[in-house]
Amino acid sequence: MIRIIGGKYKGRRLKMVPSPLVRPLPAKLRGALFNILQSRVLDAFFLDGFAGTGSVGLEALSRGASRAVFIEELPMAAKIIEANISKCGADDQALVINKEFNRAVIDLGKKGVKFDLIFLDPPYKLLAERNPLKVIRKRQILKPEGLLIIRHHRQFSPSKEDFKLVRQVDFGDDIFSFYSGEVIQKENR
Repeated sequence: MIRIIGGKYKGRRLKMVPSPLVRPLPAKLRGALFNILQSRVLDAFFLDGFAGTGSVGLEALSRGASRAVFIEELPMAAKIIEANISKCGADDQALVINKEFNRAVIDLGKKGVKFDLIFLDPPYKLLAERNPLKVIRKRQILKPEGLLIIRHHRQFSPSKEDFKLVRQVDFGDDIFSFYSGEVIQKENR
């Protein structure tokens, strides 16, 4: 069972996705993330990438984010995110995109959408196979003053070539890497 742990939706129970492909962010890590973000969440436009149950984006809305976009490729998970959004009464502040992450980012970039905060919790091996940071950088969906956070296993480090790494927080095998919206400039890009 997953519950919202802070803010106006505190205590709301969220539906789980009955699939081993979805691993919700444990409450302890969600709490730590939002303790780090604190006031940055207030009025932020938030992207929950690889959203699973939507618990991180809903936590952001609960704590004062103005809007949230949830990207989830698995159709069953996208339907559960929509149900969880309705359960919290956040339908007018949320959008669920049921698409492969990179394709969704490309579409958002074409529309000129820019986020204050982006949280990614991809399947760990995806960081080695594809580079979501490169797509985010190329499509410019993170504001220059924004913050991008990736949850990853210590064995799978995100690229350090696209955004400036400003902080890492270690939780055993889980690590949160925080990147500023400042793009790293390289020759011949």
